[in-house]
Amino acid sequence: MISEFTSNRAIFPALAQLLDEFPAVVLLGPRQVGKTTLAKQWVAQASASGGPKPLYLDLELPSARHQLADAETFFASHDGQLLVLDEVQRVPDLFAVLRSVIDQRRQAGFHTGQFLLLGSASGVLLGQASESLAGRVAMLELTPFQSREMALTLDPDAALPGALAGLDRLWVRGGFPLSYLARSDAASLRWREAFMTSYLERDIPALGLRIPAATLRRLWTMLAHHQGQMLNQSQLAGALAVSGQTVARYIDVLCDLMLVRRLSPWAGNVGKRLVRTPKVYVRDSGLVHALLGLPTLQAVLSHPVAGQSWEGHVLEELVSAAPRAAASYYRTSHGAQCDLVLTAPGGQTWACEIKRSSAPTVSRGFHEAAKDLGATRKLLIAPVAGSYPASGGVEVMPPLEAVRQLAGL
Repeated sequence: MISEFTSNRAIFPALAQLLDEFPAVVLLGPRQVGKTTLAKQWVAQASASGGPKPLYLDLELPSARHQLADAETFFASHDGQLLVLDEVQRVPDLFAVLRSVIDQRRQAGFHTGQFLLLGSASGVLLGQASESLAGRVAMLELTPFQSREMALTLDPDAALPGALAGLDRLWVRGGFPLSYLARSDAASLRWREAFMTSYLERDIPALGLRIPAATLRRLWTMLAHHQGQMLNQSQLAGALAVSGQTVARYIDVLCDLMLVRRLSPWAGNVGKRLVRTPKVYVRDSGLVHALLGLPTLQAVLSHPVAGQSWEGHVLEELVSAAPRAAASYYRTSHGAQCDLVLTAPGGQTWACEIKRSSAPTVSRGFHEAAKDLGATRKLLIAPVAGSYPASGGVEVMPPLEAVRQLAGL
């Protein structure tokens, strides 16, 4: 079942393009998001095409790391092959060797498609790659399943087990493949619980970080309770009996692992007093619901976090659909506010308000924010059946339509 979805991952064409343009591509994403499955499918397709067969190495395995004990000699013996190195952050010394190998191959006329590097710690990888592989590497993030990928694949109402249907299933269970495709809501929740425990007790210590698992779990849960709210480090620190600096460091870790998003406030100058505190979201809605013990759609809808959970879920889809756009939120001390501002390199500014309502409306504060921002478009995104115009130039549309339109931003 997972392989059926992988072939329709929205990232697949972008991966093909970047491998055709760069010597190395770093594919980032949290663990269990499908990076390895996608890479192995890429290897299978390349092998079937008749060209040089790519080589896949999982660097979590001691045997694979042993092969790279003399990395320069190993790479020389596989000249002309695409090498797929999984969990590459486990071998940080490799990046300096990669730079030399890429430069040598350039001189020999081999310019692109040399290395596909998979990793689940963005800060570690981005730091290593930007220092050692500047100008030689492209970055790409693989997110959990999203609504546009569900639409490409099949009708969830008819083809998948369980009580939920369509996009509500995706919202409640989240987009991690084994959670979304679980046989029941209860099985999905059990998978997410095990996933979080593994991160806290195994993956984070493996990065060399000494963080008490119980404390980090409590922080993660508190962030889920305060989904989409402005970060209050002193409040979190008091509840956890740690310093504000410690809370900031722990949130940095969760952001680095692509499990939490800090959404920065809009940073332009409109001559008004702007709120400058970031908002924080647990990025996968299924993890929000697991942290709060909400296994079903009914449980989610009856919980006070439902609206903010929906906001975070849709926000992740919108940000992913327009990777070149800068994402922020807008709020002034006088009440002008906008959930998401997407600013494209060409200067377009889309002001987005997200509501969990079948008859959504926007406040006066949203119109004021859109005016302050000089918004090119004003979107109100809600679980409605189809798009329609509203007063004040606002366009009401379902999330999937907004994603499709943002893809060209």
